[in-house]
Amino acid sequence: MKSSRFITSLILAAFASVAFVAPADAAKPGKYKEVNVADGGTVKGKVTFKGDVPSDGIEKILITKNADVCGKGEREVVWVDVKDGALRSVFVFISKIKEGKKWEKPEFGEYMVDQKGCRFLPWAQVVRPGPIVIRNSDLGVLHNINARELIGVEKGRVVKKTLFNFGQPEPGDLRDKIKPRRSSYIGINCEAHNFMFGYLLAPSHPYAVVVGDDGSFSIDNIPPGEYTLKAWHPRYGVKKTKIKVSAKGTVDANFEYSE
Repeated sequence: MKSSRFITSLILAAFASVAFVAPADAAKPGKYKEVNVADGGTVKGKVTFKGDVPSDGIEKILITKNADVCGKGEREVVWVDVKDGALRSVFVFISKIKEGKKWEKPEFGEYMVDQKGCRFLPWAQVVRPGPIVIRNSDLGVLHNINARELIGVEKGRVVKKTLFNFGQPEPGDLRDKIKPRRSSYIGINCEAHNFMFGYLLAPSHPYAVVVGDDGSFSIDNIPPGEYTLKAWHPRYGVKKTKIKVSAKGTVDANFEYSE
């Protein structure tokens, strides 16, 4: 009996040590230090897609409610957004950077997810961990946003942990916080409309962007040094490459995805 209890305690202790050790890219406060960057460099590049877009890269889902606002017929959910060979809706970021430039204020003064026309706008965005505004711009439509931390993305075994989940029956703003504990990767969906999806990246530092419409990206004011640059596409996962940033220099780095 004693040996059985001892083994059980060892298993529980091992599980606890795994469960509460955050991965390297977790958005944990206090891990990043804002400093004045002298002679910072830049990394720029493009994310492309090789081959044909898969048949399920664009999913058509029947709209069954709120047709006056959401539209009639089917909604196209674009999981693989390719234009002229460029893969869009991809996040690019530096991994494990410990200090560097300050966070800039978001465009509208606050980080925001808007629900408009029964879509999350924008579909993909980088946010600083902390307060966020959830806006319902759809008159007479009940939305129910569910934000979930995606744990295990880089290992290919994703576990979803709810950050917040609430209904929003009236147009207006509600406020909550993006407080991931173990992963910077976040998915959002509407529990009231099964065709509404979006993604957030909430890193502990500001060296992260969403690629432009042409798949290009640029991250500037990087302290000179050697880093790992990563790209995340919600369907295809994470790719990475090593970069060396010199003072006032520019590094070219590209990523290619395929089915």
